[in-house]
Amino acid sequence: MDTRIFLFPAFLALKFLLLLNLYSVVVHGATTSICNQTPYPELCNSFMVSTTTSNENQFIGLRDSAISVTLDRAEQTYHAISAMDVSSFEERAKSAWADCLELYEDSVDKINRSINPNIQKNENDIQTWLSAALTDHQTCKNGFLDFNLPSYLNSSPFTASNISQFLVNSLAINKATSATLLSSEKNLKGRRLLSHDDFPEWMLVADRKLLQEARKPDLVVAKDGSGDYMTIMEAVTASVKRRSGSGRFKIYVKRGVYKENVEITKSMRNLMLFGDGIDATVVTGSKYFQDGTTTFRTATFATSGDGFMATDMTFENTAGPQNHQAVALKSAADFSVFYRCSFKGYQDTLYVYSLRQFYRNCDIYGTVDFIFGNAAAVFQSCKIYVRKPMNNQFNTVTAQHRTDSNEYTGIVIHDSIITAASDLKAVQGSFKTYLGRPWGYYSRTVVMKSSLDSLISPLGWTPWDGVSSTLSNLYYGEYMNTGSGASTGGRVKWPGYHVITSSAEAGKYSVGSFLIGNSWIPETGVPFSSGL
Repeated sequence: MDTRIFLFPAFLALKFLLLLNLYSVVVHGATTSICNQTPYPELCNSFMVSTTTSNENQFIGLRDSAISVTLDRAEQTYHAISAMDVSSFEERAKSAWADCLELYEDSVDKINRSINPNIQKNENDIQTWLSAALTDHQTCKNGFLDFNLPSYLNSSPFTASNISQFLVNSLAINKATSATLLSSEKNLKGRRLLSHDDFPEWMLVADRKLLQEARKPDLVVAKDGSGDYMTIMEAVTASVKRRSGSGRFKIYVKRGVYKENVEITKSMRNLMLFGDGIDATVVTGSKYFQDGTTTFRTATFATSGDGFMATDMTFENTAGPQNHQAVALKSAADFSVFYRCSFKGYQDTLYVYSLRQFYRNCDIYGTVDFIFGNAAAVFQSCKIYVRKPMNNQFNTVTAQHRTDSNEYTGIVIHDSIITAASDLKAVQGSFKTYLGRPWGYYSRTVVMKSSLDSLISPLGWTPWDGVSSTLSNLYYGEYMNTGSGASTGGRVKWPGYHVITSSAEAGKYSVGSFLIGNSWIPETGVPFSSGL
């Protein structure tokens, strides 16, 4: 194992001392220090010199400079990981290291988006991308920790770079910047949330009636040879060369069972796959954690191409409950939409990894933590089926992974149904089922206006492996649910658990508020309710 420690070069420290300023800005007569609003003020102060300003451009400039520090640190870490000699690593450690290499490359991309002047964005986009970068960092560490190999992290770039501290400081600074800009009437006139005119370049107005118009695919996949390709991955690969411009590229996958692992990379933007319906067009695989594959790599279908859409398809992982973590679908695609799709697995079925995601009229099957991750994900008018776990297990519908209070992430289940699958119904009294447990220190999950069947435990929620340190910082909420499992009288008494009684509070988790800039959803033609 290469034990070289990643050191932050002295010349970079000097560079950023010149770039950054510790400043105070007077807002409504109160003086605030930007560094005092960060979780690591000493780290923030170490790269700033003092000045006082009330200039908006300077305020934004300092925010961007703080993110520049983080970008340079992420780039240095990525290069250090790339240069590591892993020949002596055991196979599982090599697998985790390979994840880290990809994740840090993605992290660099997300941080760079946040300050790239050529990319249209607002403060909410920046917060989303920085949250995704922090998720990348944590997932890298999880690969080693899940394999019980923490020693590989103790003397490596992963720990020495303290990138997570830079990221959470950047999240805090951007949030403070956004709040200050919105507090000014002058800035409110010129600055707004993502609107119809602010769509990313790959999200076109022509998609507005995409589902209403006759679907004319650019490529057809068919197992019987009647299409352009016989496998989905062949068609996805061909789409890179076949597409012209940035418009949506549509791939029709005819009915059939496709036994393959599919990966949509981040360069494959604005891609749409549609099939012949749930259980008619099926993508299936069986990778699982127990065979030495990281959870991150077990997905039958993985997408990180922004603007991804899937309709009328089933994604499944058939590894079974005995093989533990086994992902059917993993989405790390910003502005991704899934409509009339089914996700089937047991533990870790649906990995809502990062960024902004919307699910409508979908079916999700699983046992342990089967909707999990750190995206801003809303499930609307979905059916969530809890399956029979192994005899020594209990069921948890969600495991949300928010690790910092400033991350714009969480799982929202709205106007949906949570009930027992056919294999659990007859024996559901033998297994406890909870709405979720906190995978992250600031885990956030809200279930509202949904039907909860009798399988839901009266406690509603359960700690993560008995750990209680998260129970004050998490946010778990329930609002106007119905059904025999919806009574909140016996729910947990955690400080972070809330029986929401205010429509204004619940409204924060509607599609229109939680998926900030939700105008990208109607552009897909998928039906949705913006409010409660």
